[in-house]
Amino acid sequence: MWWILLVLLYGLLKGGREIVKKKSLEKNSVLEVLIIYTLLSFIFVLPGIKSAMGVDVRILLPIALKSLVIFIAWILSFRAIKQMPVSLYGVIDLSRVVFASALGILVLREELTLTVIIGSVLVCIGVLLCERRKNLKDEKVSFKIVAFTMISCFCNAISGVMDKVLTKHVNSTQLQFWYMLFLVLYYIIYIIVTREKIQFKSALKNYWIWILAIMFVIGDKALFIANRMPESRVTVMTLVKQSCCIVTILAGKFIFKEKNIAYKLVCAGIIITGIVIAVL
Repeated sequence: MWWILLVLLYGLLKGGREIVKKKSLEKNSVLEVLIIYTLLSFIFVLPGIKSAMGVDVRILLPIALKSLVIFIAWILSFRAIKQMPVSLYGVIDLSRVVFASALGILVLREELTLTVIIGSVLVCIGVLLCERRKNLKDEKVSFKIVAFTMISCFCNAISGVMDKVLTKHVNSTQLQFWYMLFLVLYYIIYIIVTREKIQFKSALKNYWIWILAIMFVIGDKALFIANRMPESRVTVMTLVKQSCCIVTILAGKFIFKEKNIAYKLVCAGIIITGIVIAVL
């Protein structure tokens, strides 16, 4: 039960992060938010450096690969959320349920119970209803932006499976330290190659980025601890994570004054029902 509560905490913080991302991108570019957000997050996990030094060198390559997958996912998701309503992004992001469940079964050989099957079907129905062409047209969202979100979902699903495997060999502090270090290195390389200018002073003054980093570190810590618990399952964890959509939909209504909120709440209701059934 504790691992479910930890994943629920991650899901709610993730929903909050989507709101904060949207606010932070009002003041700075995608890359500026990403690099400062990642750098601050790494600084927050630096106290774990002593524990991190005890990691087997052979495990660093798969951690670096996980960081690369997340590096790609973040660039695409930040570009997507900047150009679409946060409530719509939150529901389309639920597509990762399909990817993560499939990977959990194929890679980790997790058992596909009847409740998980019913829950997954309901989640998929909710996602498909939200992604109807008419709904996307009303929101003025291009196919490219939806594709960015879907690719990001797939990358996050891969990362979720890797978390389960990696936490068998490292603890949450070790994984968080090396994962963040590699991410910082990837962004440095990206900036050097693209020669894109970063307004560090402006980004550091953007308090939304600081809030984003704090929420990210706490959420990931909870998720990594949950992954380390033997009884936790990727298929169920992925469904519980989708509690984030309620946060983004409500924020879309009360903070960003977005459209079609009632329709999205119905979709989210179907999705949440699926999550509850899967967890039972």
